[in-house]
Amino acid sequence: MPRSASLKRHYRRSLAGLGGRLHFAAHSHHLWPDVTRAAVLRCWDDAARFSDRKWERVLGEVLPSAQRRVARILGLSRPGQLAFAPNTHELLCRLLSCLDWSRPIRILTTDGEFHSLRRQLARLSELPSVHIEEVPTEPFATFEERFLKALRGRWDLVYLSQVFFDSGFVVERLSDVADAAPPNALLAIDGYHAFCAVPTELRRVEKRAFYLAGGYKYAQAGEGACFLAVPPGCALRPLYTGWFADFDSLERPARGPVAYGPGAYRFWGATFDPSGLYRLDAALGWLSSRGLTTARVHSRIVGLQDAFLSLLGPGLGSLRRSSLLTPIGRRDRAHFLAFRMPGAAAFSRRLARAGVDTDVRADRIRFGFGLYQDESDVRELCRRLARL
Repeated sequence: MPRSASLKRHYRRSLAGLGGRLHFAAHSHHLWPDVTRAAVLRCWDDAARFSDRKWERVLGEVLPSAQRRVARILGLSRPGQLAFAPNTHELLCRLLSCLDWSRPIRILTTDGEFHSLRRQLARLSELPSVHIEEVPTEPFATFEERFLKALRGRWDLVYLSQVFFDSGFVVERLSDVADAAPPNALLAIDGYHAFCAVPTELRRVEKRAFYLAGGYKYAQAGEGACFLAVPPGCALRPLYTGWFADFDSLERPARGPVAYGPGAYRFWGATFDPSGLYRLDAALGWLSSRGLTTARVHSRIVGLQDAFLSLLGPGLGSLRRSSLLTPIGRRDRAHFLAFRMPGAAAFSRRLARAGVDTDVRADRIRFGFGLYQDESDVRELCRRLARL
């Protein structure tokens, strides 16, 4: 693995909080760089200084800056097409509210989506008018072809992840999916495990697809700052809507149909805690200031993963190389490695007692790698694995 300068000095407070623990759960909760603490203090100071007028600063300065940074990372042509919300589930529900619920609804997705979507769709499928079809993600080698074939049906909503949270499989043919999706279907791509991790260029699909992600994972900004990239020219009228969706209506009497603001504002909700936006803007600004493009971050993390797999060899303790689910030979790779193993939860608890933080999804244990790690952390992880 090529050596690169350690970035640990930028995570002093988070690393101090770990003590001697190793945090290999960056896919679930990425440690925050120190600049995010300063951002939270700025948010508080702005509220104290400006009171109600703080929203002029939030919406006039912090939000546009965050939009520009996100758009630059994803290759979006119009930063104003980004709507924000405290979580992606709120944005998902707003998308669902755009469907015509006066007739039967057909939704195409996969069996590898995050719990929030799966729970929501499972509840909706209890309605006799809703049909949900899940394309199995495995075998991974044929997933994209099988999903493209399934798109030939009539669908009202097509929803899939760019990187599957439980395996690390990366969907590389997003452009083909956008081209093959039925013209009248809403197409939504969950990019949470790709944003700031897998190099992503959305210019090719931005006119067709909605893209959801946020700051909690690889953007290192914590909770409360999720976004939806809305195709330019979108004229949908979400049934689930809040007063932020049309500020202008506050200055005129409400008459006729409910109006919506320009651009992505039609997908905004209502009053929110702006500290997440401050943190997101600060974290992405820090990455930019260090020249840490997504491509460079990805190269760094892949180097750490390769070092881990090399030291792992055929296996250490109960962890076997043959149990690795994450496809390694493809062009792109998630920033976590998923292993399928019996007793995954018990093994994760044993690791926790040995001072290693991981997490489990069903029969899969995940090891996430982050910018706050270096080669010494990988070697120490393998030493602790060998002792189990």
